[in-house]
Amino acid sequence: MAPGPNLPQLNGTPLVTDGGMETDLIFHRGLDLPAFAAYPLLAGEHGRAVLTDYYDGYAAIAAEVGAGLLLETPTWRANPDWGVRLGDDADALRRVNEDAVTYLAGLREAYAASPDQELPVVVSGTVGPRGDGYVVGNRTSPDEAASYHRPQLAAFADAGADLATALTLTTVEEAVGVVLAARDVALPVAVSFTLETDGRLPDGHSLREAVLAVDAVAAPDYFLVNCAHPDHVLRGLEPGSWRERILGTRVNASRRSHAELDAAEELDEGDPWALADEQRDLTAALPALTVLGGCCGTDARHVAAMWRRHHAG
Repeated sequence: MAPGPNLPQLNGTPLVTDGGMETDLIFHRGLDLPAFAAYPLLAGEHGRAVLTDYYDGYAAIAAEVGAGLLLETPTWRANPDWGVRLGDDADALRRVNEDAVTYLAGLREAYAASPDQELPVVVSGTVGPRGDGYVVGNRTSPDEAASYHRPQLAAFADAGADLATALTLTTVEEAVGVVLAARDVALPVAVSFTLETDGRLPDGHSLREAVLAVDAVAAPDYFLVNCAHPDHVLRGLEPGSWRERILGTRVNASRRSHAELDAAEELDEGDPWALADEQRDLTAALPALTVLGGCCGTDARHVAAMWRRHHAG
């Protein structure tokens, strides 16, 4: 798929994407994910079967509501700082990231062959933050962030991903670095910020400030917001045309803060239909929204409810 305007989500095509992969795998499927990393599942037949069953649930939702499908690789932790904890060096991570794209391309072929799935299936390489995704941690410059994330993005590009999506970013600098690196390897890229309960990024920027700051230096193809409850996102939506740059949301089921979620021993999955009602208010505030999915605490039930509410208008 060619970069930029040829991405269907940029042309108004609605795309279903998945929910909170890691929380679903841990709490609903009983898997142990060291370092909260799902990518090791690609190494074995059983792990791939679990992942395929996971993605199949979202393909079924897309077919039901007549939307396209955005498949995100299970590589949120497949970067050097996290990979080393699992014993994976740079070569191993390159293979993992390439393999993840190839794996999803195979699922795309299977889904596209189904008469129920008539709209596009897009494969995106998932980039995670260098830190833990909830706190800022050690600040890096955009150039440092670009150098750090470039190998993963290059692996996605080499494997034929349609784009990369950087999820749960906490700082403007890291977002700029991801975009710079993606442009270096000629890969379309989307950037997703996470928000605190007050609607601001963990680095203190308002969402508006962050979007405008990144766009001023290195504009991604579009922005998303993830790992925050719809109420938290709504608190950060200052008026202005900048909202049109946000094409996707992947919300949490829980209203808890990041610190509370980190400390929680049980999953706060809320009520799928209540979340769908709250997402509908958020959708109404984002005129360009085309990508809709979930994050921590959500699964196919939540995403299906959100899409059914969305489909019903």
